[in-house]
Amino acid sequence: MPKFLTKAIILLSFVSLFTDVASEMLYPIMPVFLKSIGFSVVLIGILEGLAEATAGISKGYFGHLSDRIGKRVPFVRWGYTMSAFSKPMMAIFQFPIWIFFSRTLDRLGKGVRNSSRDALLSDESTPETKGKVFGFHRGMDTLGAAIGPFIALIFLYFYPEQYRWLFVIAFLPGIIAISLTWLLKEKDKPKKESSVKIKQGFFSFLGYWKVGSSQYKLLIIGLLVFALFNSSDVFLLLMIKHQGFSDTQMIGLYIFYNLLYALLSYPAGWLADKLGMKRIMITGLFIFSLVYMMFGFAATLFHFVILFGLYSFYAAATEGISKAWISNLANKEHTATAIGFYTSFQSLATLIASSLAGLIWYGANPLLMFTIAGTGTLIVAVYFTIAMKNGNPTIN
Repeated sequence: MPKFLTKAIILLSFVSLFTDVASEMLYPIMPVFLKSIGFSVVLIGILEGLAEATAGISKGYFGHLSDRIGKRVPFVRWGYTMSAFSKPMMAIFQFPIWIFFSRTLDRLGKGVRNSSRDALLSDESTPETKGKVFGFHRGMDTLGAAIGPFIALIFLYFYPEQYRWLFVIAFLPGIIAISLTWLLKEKDKPKKESSVKIKQGFFSFLGYWKVGSSQYKLLIIGLLVFALFNSSDVFLLLMIKHQGFSDTQMIGLYIFYNLLYALLSYPAGWLADKLGMKRIMITGLFIFSLVYMMFGFAATLFHFVILFGLYSFYAAATEGISKAWISNLANKEHTATAIGFYTSFQSLATLIASSLAGLIWYGANPLLMFTIAGTGTLIVAVYFTIAMKNGNPTIN
């Protein structure tokens, strides 16, 4: 076993794996399920955006709270518990307000846990191993995202369109994830007064912007502008259905994407440690731009296979690496706050991006939506090239 993999990193990775088995079992069928109970494309976009916005605001608050009290594990444990119990709730009633509540509870759980979990990963690594640690965790997380849809695919093969039962089945891996969190131990930390004071309060995490380094601020600006063009992946799945492909083909493509994403995450993190996070991040953004520019023209299954394959390269080169980069630029005692600050505004940007994507799709056409996102991301990639220093502090 590689030396950089501690017990806490392995446990967190398996917790994320089982949680994503549950979440991603539902993700590819979510838009189809919502449409089957009367949700329009616009309403789906708003639902996804609002759910992410709820997660985002809570990420900032609970991240700062984690730093302030010096605890990580309770936030991780309760966050995963909330998400697990939200799954079967969606199968009980199908009223829009109940669906909004259940989906929001799921995302709120994500908000409670994620900043503390990422800070715990950062605490367990060094600046020289951050890319590998976050890449390994992201790979395990995404492996769950491949297993989940595969289970859904098998279930729907035998029980076509029985979507509600999947929400009940998804509760089982969620319970396993909760159980694993009880094996995590809080590390004893010496009480250390931070040289930088941030006020307390629900929005107190916003104060980190004043004390963050200039490179941290430049990184956050670029990532948030990108988030404004990066709508929910639900629209990629809707495009497959828009072109007339079956649920089975849609889920199969999603499994393929997640398997490749899982396989590439650790190598991408390793490269980020060796070559610098900036280089890998920019490469990922250029690939995203290319994929989105072409997605509106995709018409055959072969086209979608190629595009989802490329999309997995983008995801592996940006998702975990962005947080590893942030953690390297943050004060150690404010790691969860620094990550929570970014993810809070990222989720608000996702609300805007997903809502606008739904409106453009509905009011114009999918091609325009994908073209705007691809063009905007290309501009962001150029910004990173000009504005940012290399993202690995071990490389001059």
